[in-house]
Amino acid sequence: MNEKEFELILKEGEGQFVEFKENLDGRFAKEIVAFSNASGGRIFFGITDKKEIRGINITNELKSRIIDIAKNCDPLIILTLKEFKNILIAEVAEGKNKPYQCSDGFFMRLGPNSQKLTRDQILEFSIKEGKIRFDEQICADFDFKDFDDMKFEYYLKLAGITNNISRAEILKNLEVLTDKGMSNAGVLFFAKEPHKYIFSSRVRCIHFNDNKRVEILDKKEVDLGVIGNIEFAINYLKERVPVRYEIKTAKRKEFPEYPFDAYRETIINAIIHRDYFEVGEVAVEKLKNQIIINNPGGLLPSFPKGQFGILSYPRNRLLADLLSRTNFMEKAGTGIKRIRDACALNNNKVEIKPLETYFFVEIFPSENYVKLGDRTEKTGRETTQETTQKTTQKILVLIRENPEITRRELAEKIGITEDGIKFNLNQLKKQGRIKRIGPDKGGSWEVKDE
Repeated sequence: MNEKEFELILKEGEGQFVEFKENLDGRFAKEIVAFSNASGGRIFFGITDKKEIRGINITNELKSRIIDIAKNCDPLIILTLKEFKNILIAEVAEGKNKPYQCSDGFFMRLGPNSQKLTRDQILEFSIKEGKIRFDEQICADFDFKDFDDMKFEYYLKLAGITNNISRAEILKNLEVLTDKGMSNAGVLFFAKEPHKYIFSSRVRCIHFNDNKRVEILDKKEVDLGVIGNIEFAINYLKERVPVRYEIKTAKRKEFPEYPFDAYRETIINAIIHRDYFEVGEVAVEKLKNQIIINNPGGLLPSFPKGQFGILSYPRNRLLADLLSRTNFMEKAGTGIKRIRDACALNNNKVEIKPLETYFFVEIFPSENYVKLGDRTEKTGRETTQETTQKTTQKILVLIRENPEITRRELAEKIGITEDGIKFNLNQLKKQGRIKRIGPDKGGSWEVKDE
């Protein structure tokens, strides 16, 4: 510190990052806790509240007392002590393990004051810092009558887990079941209707005919559990993203308007990393010339600055761990990079906006797709119709091969959701191309045309 900087600090006085103390007193622990819980700051010993320079006798004993007080905070606080003439300066960095407390409680620096936090403020602060994680909390009122065995078995298949021990033992090994009950993560993955217990479990998918969100072509709200919501949302967009083709050689080239890997990864991130404490839904929107996917919850305040897109720092560690056992997600924290790489490869512009309370990803049409459209008469609607026709043809082929095939089996073989299969089956029945013989369970299908 030089003379000029010191004079400027003295002139401005106490504030968000500066505290003056004539001597070491009983409030020192509160001040360093408050700075650690905020953005850090400096305490100047030897200066009064009225900015009078009195100086202080700087001894090893004084320094040791200051360091001991900092070590007795919970968690301990590391200080840097510096001297300027007869002024001792204690530099407090922003804490990496918030919230911090001293024997008098939790404090937060607000302007020139260190304010004691109330119980609710401590709770809210801990949630924002990721110390209290929604997915790890026990859902005390969960009734195992609402446990969905089909979702559980489907997860075990995706995760490659052998079902050779009891359901309870598997759930405990997955850390979603404890002696106190089922965790919120377990409810989000395996409940028949997660929304019955967790209000923020749904995903909203909307297809707009314009870019102003006025004319709605289709809207779906789903509550199918984590994996079901992911699969539904991915296929919702897949069925609405047109593809253009260029045939110059024996092998045609495909040019999708939006890259599958980009919106797939964005949907997964939105559902896994959203803030489930917040009211609101993950929104998947297909506009005329844009895809927008957003979810409640920005980056955690404790997220290391400058590490966005590089470091994995999940808000919901248990949800992320469960999904990482399947092929939907990796632990490496490369999701943002994959989104950007997929868009760059397909020549799409993408904007990723981590705001304070929401996380937005906006993907714009591929320039390759737009340029190819200038050379072909095929429209996006026609291409989407082609995709739908291919799906129905696959359904007809599979029904001919096995008239007793179930919706779930059709979904697994074709690679779309059961809701997507149900939609296509209803369309085929309306067209008179198939007929159901017998009840829904135990019946069979009959193809009416060849």
